[in-house]
Amino acid sequence: MAAPPSARRDRINPHFPKLVAMTHDYVYGDVWERQELSKRERSIATIAALVALGWSDQLNSHINRGLGNGLTREEICEIITHLSMYAGWPAAMTASHVAVDVFEAQDKAKG
Repeated sequence: MAAPPSARRDRINPHFPKLVAMTHDYVYGDVWERQELSKRERSIATIAALVALGWSDQLNSHINRGLGNGLTREEICEIITHLSMYAGWPAAMTASHVAVDVFEAQDKAKG
């Protein structure tokens, strides 16, 4: 599977071609294609990890990816709420703002 389109990744490619190639080939071409977990389950695990680590830029794209992999908005909200007890209130509050930004962008794109 090819890595999903990413303007941010395209931006760094001229300077970090190996990192971008590793993302494409290893992360999306290998790890995300393993059969032991579904893409939906991988999205849950990835969103949870990114919330816990506070990595907002990557969280944005993985919330979008999670929605594409069958997660509902309600499930994403519940993941973030659940993580508030384990990753901390600030991490969950930051993630909630990222999620709402994604939801609003999707609503706007739909018209």
